[in-house]
Amino acid sequence: MTYPDSDRKDAATHIVADLGGSMRLTVIGCGYLGAVHAAAMASIGHEVVGIDVDPRKIDALSRGEAPFFEPDLEDLLAGGVASGRLSFTTDMSQAAGSRVHFIAVGTPQQQGGYAADLTYVNGAVDALLPYLRPGDVVAGKSTVPVGTAAELAPRIEATGAALVWNPEFLREGWAVKDTVEPDRLVVGLGHSSGADPAAVTGTDAAALLREVYHPAVAAGTPFIVTDWSTAELVKVAANAFLATKISFINAMAEIAEVTGADVTQLADAIGHDVRIGRRFLGAGIGFGGGCLPKDIRAFSARAEELGRGESVAFLREVDAINLRRRDRAVELVVQAFGGSVFEKRVAVLGAAFKPFSDDIRDSPALDVAVRLRGLGADVVVTDPAAIDNARRVHPQLTYITDRDEAIRDADAVVLVTEWDEYRRQLSPEHASSLTAGRIIVDGRNGLDAAAWRAAGWTYFGMGRP
Repeated sequence: MTYPDSDRKDAATHIVADLGGSMRLTVIGCGYLGAVHAAAMASIGHEVVGIDVDPRKIDALSRGEAPFFEPDLEDLLAGGVASGRLSFTTDMSQAAGSRVHFIAVGTPQQQGGYAADLTYVNGAVDALLPYLRPGDVVAGKSTVPVGTAAELAPRIEATGAALVWNPEFLREGWAVKDTVEPDRLVVGLGHSSGADPAAVTGTDAAALLREVYHPAVAAGTPFIVTDWSTAELVKVAANAFLATKISFINAMAEIAEVTGADVTQLADAIGHDVRIGRRFLGAGIGFGGGCLPKDIRAFSARAEELGRGESVAFLREVDAINLRRRDRAVELVVQAFGGSVFEKRVAVLGAAFKPFSDDIRDSPALDVAVRLRGLGADVVVTDPAAIDNARRVHPQLTYITDRDEAIRDADAVVLVTEWDEYRRQLSPEHASSLTAGRIIVDGRNGLDAAAWRAAGWTYFGMGRP
């Protein structure tokens, strides 16, 4: 699978051949963020060693195999490993000798609370400390609560190294492109303790990060130098804004559903206002994944700790609106059957939280499927990439890889992840030849309602008449 503008991306990944600037880098944490970052940095000419505590993950990456689905990543991994520029290990001592050490570990939501769990961040820094030398730069990429860098800095600066915060802005499904061709680069600087005359200063650290990202900087990507706190806030503020925009249009969908308005036309109309824009105004079953839900909750928790909880109190409602849309999707299916889904065969199109990904973390799609089964429906789930992950978490559901087999004999079809296989390539006429019923619930408002209705289907959208 490639991107529509893959030619432009390929050109960017090879620009390093003309620009030079190769250096040795370490990426600590080889999950989604770290694996992509390591492979992308190797693709622009750097020598990169990825380090993780999970030997199975390291074994797969060392063979050039991605342990998760992300378009174009496996090609990048295979090319980097074959070239010798990219290697993976569980041995932290291999970090010695790198100029820049990227921290790319997870910051999950704490058990029993909203705050971010920094266990992996602190563990990565502690393990790295013995191998730092004066002049090194530690670059945090993990999404962390504001104030984290200031807490980590004394330990790092005592070695003569510098700490910068360099947040990531990856979109799952587009992560390779977003790393090689970022829309902005943010580097948050602190200060050097001055304990070692060879200690790197903030200015030196910024210059080194410019060199790391030289192809993107040369191509005109904005390079924004700020302080630690601002850099930490940039990522969580961006996610909070996107989540708010999505929940805003879903709140409008709730109003549309009781007034007979069409939220898709509403979004089109207000989206023409350049101050608002149309992107992220797609009403549906809401957002999920490993970033937006946990990040807005962690932001709320951190604001409370700072005594400014009222400043982001609206994020609690953003979260609540988002979760209500899952309820509404289930209600529509029940409504379509006159009040009960018991023993009705329901085909659920999608398991991943978004297309071009196999990520099922906090997936609205799977949540809807599980709730329908809990109401007694015979639920069949299909997805081009996420079935294995979904089956591990929810083995009680029935999974069928082939789309047509999944909808065969279904009494209703529910679109919950907007893969092209469902949104663009499944015609109502073809579906009619396979299903037992003619009920379609469009949880993403991605289908042509008029076309499905014209083909004899009872169509239900989110916030649509």
